[in-house]
Amino acid sequence: MSLYAKLQKLQEDGKPVRVGMVGAGKFGSMFLAQVRKIPGVQVIAIADLSPERARSNLEFIGWDSNALHATSAEDAARTGGIFITEDYTSFVSSPFIDVMVECTGDPVAAVDHIVASFDHGKDVVNVTVEADSYCGAGLAKRARDAGVLYSLAYGDQPALTAELVDWARCCGFQVMAAGRGHKWQAHYRLSTPETVWEHWGLTPEKAERGRLNPKMFNSFLDGSKPAIESAAIANACGLNVPTEGLAYPAGDVEAIPSLMRPRAEGGALEGPGMVEVISALREDGSHVGYDIRQGIWVCVEGDTDYIRNCFEEYGVVTDPSGTYCAMYKRFHLIGLELGMSVAHVGARRETTGTPSQFIGDVCAVSKGQLRAGSVLDGEGGATVYGGLRPAKLSTAGGYLPLGLCNGAVLKRDIGLDDVITLDDVDLDSTPLAFQLRAETEALLER
Repeated sequence: MSLYAKLQKLQEDGKPVRVGMVGAGKFGSMFLAQVRKIPGVQVIAIADLSPERARSNLEFIGWDSNALHATSAEDAARTGGIFITEDYTSFVSSPFIDVMVECTGDPVAAVDHIVASFDHGKDVVNVTVEADSYCGAGLAKRARDAGVLYSLAYGDQPALTAELVDWARCCGFQVMAAGRGHKWQAHYRLSTPETVWEHWGLTPEKAERGRLNPKMFNSFLDGSKPAIESAAIANACGLNVPTEGLAYPAGDVEAIPSLMRPRAEGGALEGPGMVEVISALREDGSHVGYDIRQGIWVCVEGDTDYIRNCFEEYGVVTDPSGTYCAMYKRFHLIGLELGMSVAHVGARRETTGTPSQFIGDVCAVSKGQLRAGSVLDGEGGATVYGGLRPAKLSTAGGYLPLGLCNGAVLKRDIGLDDVITLDDVDLDSTPLAFQLRAETEALLER
């Protein structure tokens, strides 16, 4: 039975997948704009630091304001409305919730929400990939121990890339590389929320129209989000990460097979089985053409003469040797696609990607000359950007995880592009997120 047919059957039987959400920002709003059109899925409750903002966002995307005032999860399940509150604990234990969706974007608070959901027997779809990048394997183990599911969020590029990698392996291919696209210039790493829109290609007016968060979008531009999502891909797919971080080779979609092969064969890879990000801009700032900026890809190897001949016979675009080819999606639709994760988890009891190992990590790297006493402002801010590193290297070096650095105070002066270590900062290590980080490091195969 198709996934959609399963949802239709759940709807017919009056047994929808009942969803609780934490966070109703851009990603959550995109999902909420679609979910009313998905049979067999019902949003029961939403927690947001500003319930009024959550209601405003729902009305902004077309929800009837009369449906937004349920008094509890039970009331929402009975009436078809939504219970909106600032306190997720008021519904995380509810028997009227099956799946929790974490989409706050706060990598420390997200761990609290996710672990509480596990403790109450709820499956989780985690949109806050920032948390997954530094403790995803630990969260996945917690989920297994609790007998529930922990899933990456479809619509974000890691889950879509994991799907392509799964396709490749189920077809018998060796994965040479996988990843996402990006619009990249080296100086973008120094971008701040004040400069993001001029680089991004939006006017401030259009950004305001879409209620876009400049710090969040800056985390994409400055390379933090590509590093975070590449770590999530590596950890979910068992792929390696570049020792010195992402290289961002530039090329259009037909260049993927040539770029994503080992350097010894003329490509850009440090070795086989890697994650990487392909840029839509060349070093001189010119555009490559038919790019993969908004998409995802996998590059596979034709390891026999017969397979390589098949590539040729069917007109597959390959590298010059005819050995490597790529499959891709040029776009991802962010929260508009989240229903796929909810459907997979709720109707099929399958995830759309789960970290199985701790291979890739994202450390905090300085955006400038920072003085002792400076307070780091985290992902997408003005002080640091995220650098992808092998987890073995980052943990051995005591690197400060990007997702845990917000609010940390420097104890010494730091130079431009310096990797910041845990010894360089004073920070509050009492949140549960730090315990999950320790549990994740304990899973590292040294």
